[in-house]
This record gives sequence, C-alpha cells and structure tokens, in this order.
Amino acid sequence: MSRYLLASDFDQTLSFNDSGYVLSELVGIPVSEFERKAAGMAKLNLVQQGGELAYLLRHDPEYRVVRREHLVEVGKRIRLKQNIPLLTRILEQGMEGQRFSFYVISAAPEEVIQSALEGIVPPDHIFGTLLEYDASGEIRSVLRVPAGYGKVAVLDELQERLDVGSERIVYVGDGSSDVHVMLHVNRRDGYTIAVSQAEHIAQIAQRTVLSDDALSVLVPILEDVLGMDAAGIRTFFESYGLSIQEWDKVRTDWLTIRGGELVLGS
Repeated sequence: MSRYLLASDFDQTLSFNDSGYVLSELVGIPVSEFERKAAGMAKLNLVQQGGELAYLLRHDPEYRVVRREHLVEVGKRIRLKQNIPLLTRILEQGMEGQRFSFYVISAAPEEVIQSALEGIVPPDHIFGTLLEYDASGEIRSVLRVPAGYGKVAVLDELQERLDVGSERIVYVGDGSSDVHVMLHVNRRDGYTIAVSQAEHIAQIAQRTVLSDDALSVLVPILEDVLGMDAAGIRTFFESYGLSIQEWDKVRTDWLTIRGGELVLGS
C-alpha cells in the first residue's frame, strides 16, 4: 500500500471540549476567568494562537497549582467525538489501496491528549504541549508548544520520518491555531479539512465538514483524495455497518457589508 500522513488537531476537532475550560473547572477557576485571560493574550499577540493555556500553566499564579495528575484527569473528562476508535482502525487498514498514518498535533498538554485517547492512539503518535516538572510536581518549564508555526515544525518532522511526499499530507483542524499549518499544507499541494465554520479556517481549508462523528472526515478524503463517488462512499460506510442519513453540501459565503450612501449621477 502507498502511505499518506493524516494529522489532526485535538481540542474541538476530535473532542467537543477545550482543555483549558475543563482544567479551569477542575481546579476551581471560573471558565469566564480563563476566557478573559486567553482573550487578553490574543489581543496583545503575546503567544501563538492556541498556546494560551501553556503560557498560563507556566506563568499565571492561579494555574501554578496544576500538577500532572490534574492534566490526566482532564483527559478522562474530555468528551470525545463518536467513532474515533473505528476511524483509527480504518485508517490503519487502508482504503482503496492507500494506508493513512494517523497523528495528533495539538497545543493541548500532551498528558491531556494521551489520557483522553488512551487505548485509541499510541502515545508516540501524539504531539502536544510538552511540560517539564520539578521534584514537587510543579511545572518548571514548557519544552514544546505545537501552536501556530509550532504545528508546522512537528508536521515537517513527521513527514521526514515517514518519508511521504508533501502531496500525501492531510491535515484536519478547527480554529485559528491551525491557520499556519493549513496554509503550509495547501502551498505544498496537500489537503486540508476544517471541522468548524470559524471564519479564518473555513476560508483556508479545501473542504469543511460539520458532524459530531469523527468518521465524517473520511467523506472528503474518499471523495477528493481517493476519487470515490457518492454511491461508493455510502457503500464504503455500509461495509462497516454504518449509514449516512444526512449529507447536505452547502457553500458558505462570509460577507461584511458596511453602511454608506449611494450617490447616483445624472
């Protein structure tokens, strides 16, 4: 089989929750306070988009109470999208003579992602924010934050390791922290999928798929990457005991129209 590299974000791509929200609730910090701090950093461009939680864990006094066990517990509380285990199995078995190596690249703490996907995705296929702890268990430093250009660096490393061509890379994401890596993949003839209608990401991704089921990303892959028609896609899903009940293709236009007077000449 030929091989593709399929990389995916984690927060709100494979899950319904943002790790920062769940962690804040766990340690008794109001979610509104987390949102305020994250928005402030974004406004100041203090950190790469998506790296706000990593910054708070290292520098904010309220988050200095966080230990590794808190992050593991957050992963257990994260609500995942449906059928992620089946998705990973299908990708490894291959489709239409093509096998897909599946990796997760996210700015969420690595402990959170590994805990959430335990038994589903191997730990060495997960690249999250890498933290270093001191003897007391307190976070001493941040060694890696795969946010913004940080995701590009991890993706390039994986491409070299797996020895796949740039045109055989597929990336799935949902938000502003995925903009840089999607532009990078598109520029090199790869394929990008958005799983949200967030303005910036939907304009960049080659396809947008909205669903509560992780298997939904297979639809554009089967159609655009592997060249399968709609009937073949439905038959493919039925071979796994699944049926596509609703499949609506809608083009989304993002418009901003400002007021003004129209003056007609004679």
